[in-house]
Amino acid sequence: MIILVDTDVLIDVALDRAPFADDAAALLDALERGASKGFIAWHSISNFYHLVSARQARAGTLEFVEAITRFLDVAPTTREHLRRALTFPLKDFEDAMQVAAATACAADFIATRNVRDFRKSPIPALTPTQALARLA
Repeated sequence: MIILVDTDVLIDVALDRAPFADDAAALLDALERGASKGFIAWHSISNFYHLVSARQARAGTLEFVEAITRFLDVAPTTREHLRRALTFPLKDFEDAMQVAAATACAADFIATRNVRDFRKSPIPALTPTQALARLA
């Protein structure tokens, strides 16, 4: 099984955002243990850094990025994936870029807290809790 991890899952863990952090951390732990193959979108890292470093030390934010890239790969996207993102019927272009990244890595689903935003996605979206249940 292949999972693309959305930026909000990473942010929930890094900032310990209740009530989401525990399930998000459990999903990342499962991916680190090899329960499934995990990917992130290239643009997720810059979005993550921008949002998290504004709330915590830059060094800690970079350490988090270094740690997750030990077990999460970056989806191999190209210009064609970006152009495909332009065609997805999602309201938020950043979400469409997540879907394009999920397509690029042949993800079975996208793990996100914002499942509702991916209703029209060709790749299904699951919450971290739902993703963990699939891995069990």
